[in-house]
Amino acid sequence: MQTVAIEPRYDAWRARARSLLVAAVPPDSVLWEDGERGNASLFEDIESDALPAASGKPPRIPRAFMELAELVSCHRTDEKWGLLYRVAWRLTHGDERQLMQVRVDADVRKLEGWAAAVRRDRHKMKAFVRFRKVGEASANRREQFVAWFEPEHAIVELTAPFFAKRFANMDWSILTPLQCAHWDGATLRFTEGVPRAEAPQEDALEEYWRSYYAHIFNPARLKLDAMQSEMPKKYWKNLPEAPLIAELTSKAANRVATMVEAPTSRRAHVSARLPAGVPPTESPVSVLAPVDALQCGEDLSWEVLRTSARHCQACPLHERATQTVLGTGPEDAEIMLVGEQPGDAEDLAGAPFVGSAGALLDGALTDIGLDRDALYITNTVKHFKWRRERKRRLHQTPTAQEVHVCRPWVLAEIMKVRPRVLICLGATAAKALIHPKFAMAQQRGPCPDCQLAERVWATWHPAYFLRMPGGQARDRQLALWKADLTNAIA
Repeated sequence: MQTVAIEPRYDAWRARARSLLVAAVPPDSVLWEDGERGNASLFEDIESDALPAASGKPPRIPRAFMELAELVSCHRTDEKWGLLYRVAWRLTHGDERQLMQVRVDADVRKLEGWAAAVRRDRHKMKAFVRFRKVGEASANRREQFVAWFEPEHAIVELTAPFFAKRFANMDWSILTPLQCAHWDGATLRFTEGVPRAEAPQEDALEEYWRSYYAHIFNPARLKLDAMQSEMPKKYWKNLPEAPLIAELTSKAANRVATMVEAPTSRRAHVSARLPAGVPPTESPVSVLAPVDALQCGEDLSWEVLRTSARHCQACPLHERATQTVLGTGPEDAEIMLVGEQPGDAEDLAGAPFVGSAGALLDGALTDIGLDRDALYITNTVKHFKWRRERKRRLHQTPTAQEVHVCRPWVLAEIMKVRPRVLICLGATAAKALIHPKFAMAQQRGPCPDCQLAERVWATWHPAYFLRMPGGQARDRQLALWKADLTNAIA
């Protein structure tokens, strides 16, 4: 048994694991030890030649595993390094190159569970960090802010770049018991964790924030269970608005009753008082980028998902589309259909499959005995991509990059619906959800290697038949298509 002690960081584990894999050292011959940051004595007696001499090429490890390993490395469990190495060994030496797609595998499931916990912790950090103003520097006159947060896992280094990008115009520090992050407008640096007493308690801006929070609080939309699932009580003590929550929620029922009894003229929506052409202002809600929304997983509420997607500007397609088109149907549907992108009719209506392709799909569903209202139907890309031809807007196929940027939205929908049957309509959906090199002509049918649902099936998009000339050939293809749909739900 060989003991390998590493600094508890992803890059340290990766370097050691690579050397061990090249030397073909099996997992049961390695004992991983976790060192504490700043404890130099732990590493003083570990020489580089303590590892087996590397010979041969470095192993090729799937990117999906390395991305998962970076998240898992932040988890506080002591078992992570050994399990990561065991899975890396199985991928490189165990003839299990497709292991990461086997979500029912015990090792993969445990890693996914740890990664999900880290994602949730990162989401909470982004949502519940509150900066307090502490002063201005004499030289550059940049405002100085400090925040306190108590993470469950070692996520500070991985999450700090989010704050550096979002709050680039101010100098700030995020203090935690595990590690602290500091930004000066140009450089991120990290120091040891500190106790709670070193964080500022309050600043002059917090009274304004509490006043704002109290004014935007809508008692009619209060759902305590949902609120506490998104904002657990353990975070309340560090939120300036927390003292208001108990009072506002206790008075919510009476306020709702007052609103209902008030005359309609006094309860007119603010949009009725706006000048012509000025859109109404929506209530402030959390708006997440596509990747951040996906990282939140099942913790993400439908309201935040839909609002974030409506405001998505992650690719240029939003500039010419009328609106974002998310899926429709029961949020716990057993069957989910995924197409390519909205067409002209869908872009105007704000719902998927309502044009000519949708009419063809409706007819097929009726023929095989499926109720469309029982299905969740959506698209891979959420904005209409088109080109102008005289007065018509003609469909254009989205690029691989556009599909990649938009893919987190449909994956988030899948995670929320959790369908038993997932049917990909067309090559774009199949390439996004099954395999980037999916070929409909050769691979149409069941896709047992895809773990997004109990049954995953790929078949033609209904628009495929709209481009075909009428006749027996088209009738035969339509019959095959309906058979695919029937077999998929069997």
